[in-house]
Amino acid sequence: MAAKYRALTDNAHDTVKTTPKVGVLITNLGTPDEPTKRGLKRYLAEFLSDPRIVEIPRLLWLFILHGIILNLRPKQSAKLYQSIWTEDGSPLLAISRRQRDAIAKALDPKVKVALGMRYGNPSIASALAELQAAGVRKIIVLPLYPQYAAATVGSTFDAVSKELQHWRWVPELHFLSGYCEHPSYATALANTLKEHQAKHGTPDKWVFSYHGTPKFSLEKGDPYYCFCVKTTRLVAEQAGLNPDDCITTFQSRFGKAEWLKPYTEQTLKELPAQGVKNIAILSPAFSADCLETLEELDEQNREFFLEAGGEQYHYIPALNDRADHIELLVDVLRKAGAA
Repeated sequence: MAAKYRALTDNAHDTVKTTPKVGVLITNLGTPDEPTKRGLKRYLAEFLSDPRIVEIPRLLWLFILHGIILNLRPKQSAKLYQSIWTEDGSPLLAISRRQRDAIAKALDPKVKVALGMRYGNPSIASALAELQAAGVRKIIVLPLYPQYAAATVGSTFDAVSKELQHWRWVPELHFLSGYCEHPSYATALANTLKEHQAKHGTPDKWVFSYHGTPKFSLEKGDPYYCFCVKTTRLVAEQAGLNPDDCITTFQSRFGKAEWLKPYTEQTLKELPAQGVKNIAILSPAFSADCLETLEELDEQNREFFLEAGGEQYHYIPALNDRADHIELLVDVLRKAGAA
């Protein structure tokens, strides 16, 4: 009979006298294992079954999800993923692995760093098992979402706490719920804008496009919108930009409900008629480039802007594994107790 609670050994008391080992768990949203209809159906089933993602009556949503969405959306989504897939697989996973390795290299060698995805592989459960096998007694969890949102950071906490409920020896836990207010975060983003400006000149407008959430999330108390607006302001200040030249928008809508506005797609279609023909766009909500940046922003939205009469469209990549980004994340972790 399998044990209800898992432990490293049946008798781990000999580790009590040693210096507690620290483990770091970095997480991100996730990715399908393969850019196929089958791979997307499996991934979307897990993603869209999360009650943090879709907040409508459970039975009604499961009927819609399994009866309609999972029969239609996987094929379409697979084509989008195929357009960005690389020799290393999913860009998000490849970049996340580089981030993990860079963070591990910068921290004390005694600190164990693991990577887990909220949906798909490597899972949060497998990453925590990796840390448990290393004998860690303190875990610092860093979801790589700069701005807190219940659908991202809150959902990550759900997954971590659910897994730890099965541990016999529950470790000390330090859960970080966002880092967009860390001064080095705005500085790192501002550096990307300055670098773009030095190479391509100053655009008519800087568009800060954040992943959207349903409007009711804000109305029910989710602070995500406020963190996004604050991020734009802080980055503009760091980069020395005129606030009137910076626009905050929201992308990646799903379903028929009203989401946070203004919508990125609609804004890009309207700007050329207002005389804005040259823009630079970035998405500060993403710590690593993924489908929503590489395909949606850099391809789809580029077409919308140019077809509407725009002339120059520049996508500024996510921070990814830039040195200033890694330094920021390492500083956040060190302040949380990672040597």
